[in-house]
Amino acid sequence: MVGLKPPEVPPTTAMKFVSAGMAGCIADLCTFPLDTAKVRLQIQGEVRIPRAISSVEYRGVLGTLSTMVRTEGPRSLYRGLAAGLQRQMSFASIRIGLYDSVKQLYTPKGAESTGLATRLLAGCTTGAVAVACAQPTDVVKVRFQASRALVDGARRYSGTVDAYRTIAREEGVRGLWRGTLPNIARNAIINCGELVTYDLLKDVLLRTQLMADNVPCHFVAAFGAGFCATVVASPVDVVKTRYMNASPGQYRNALSCLLALLMQDGLAGLYKGFIPSFLRLSSWNIVMFVSYEQLQRAAVLA
Repeated sequence: MVGLKPPEVPPTTAMKFVSAGMAGCIADLCTFPLDTAKVRLQIQGEVRIPRAISSVEYRGVLGTLSTMVRTEGPRSLYRGLAAGLQRQMSFASIRIGLYDSVKQLYTPKGAESTGLATRLLAGCTTGAVAVACAQPTDVVKVRFQASRALVDGARRYSGTVDAYRTIAREEGVRGLWRGTLPNIARNAIINCGELVTYDLLKDVLLRTQLMADNVPCHFVAAFGAGFCATVVASPVDVVKTRYMNASPGQYRNALSCLLALLMQDGLAGLYKGFIPSFLRLSSWNIVMFVSYEQLQRAAVLA
C-alpha cells in the first residue's frame, strides 16, 4: 500500500488526497529547474514551420542550466512554476491520493493480497483521470518552460492567466487540451512506473524485514520508482513535450509528431533529455514520497 501504515488510525482518502497535492508541490519547488532543462533538451533541434536551421544550444544538464542562467537569468529556471504548482494540486492529488482507494476498488473481495495486474490497472486509471483534469495546466507549464524572451524583451505570454486566455482565444478550447492522448499514455506509464514500483519495492522491503517503515525505506523505494518511470516513459514524454509546444499546423496529430521526430533524430531522439529527466524524476519521487509519508503521519497524529 502506498503510504504510511500507522499503528492505530489509517489515513483517510481525504488525507491522502490533500497530502499528495501538497507533497507534489513541495517536490516541484525542489526539482523544477531540472524539469525545465529536460523540456529545453527535448525540443532542441526541432524542425519548425516555417523551416529553420537547427542548432545545438544546450549540452547536458549542467550545460543547459548554466546556459539558461547566463542568457536568460536565474528566474528562467522557474518559468512556468505557477502553472506547475496548479498542475500538482490537481494532478498529484488524483493520481497519487486516490491510488489506494482505486486499488482497493479493483481488488476482489476476500483476496489476501493485491496482484500486480490490479496495481497496474489502478495506476493507469488514476493517471488517466488526473491528465483529463489537469491537462490545461500542463500545456501552459510546458509553453512557459520552452519559451524564452525575444530580442526586444517581449514574451509569448505575460502571465499564467494570460496564457490560458491566449491559448483559448487563438487555438480554441481544444488548444488547452493539446496532446491529451500522448499525455494520458505518458502518465499512465509513469503512474505505473512510479506508484506500482514504489508500492512493490516498499512491500518487499517491509515483508523481508530488510528495512523498517521509515524515511530510508521510503527513499530507496522512491529512487527505484523514479528510475523505472524514466526508462519506460521517456519516449512518450519527448513526443508529449514537442506536441504541446508546437505551433498550430506544425503537426497533424501526436503520431505525425512521433514520425517527424524519428525521421529527424532516429530512435535516439526518443530519449532526448534522458539524464535530466532521470535526475528530475528520481529526485522528484524521493522528495514527493518522503513528504507524502510524513504529511500522512502528521495528519493521522493530528
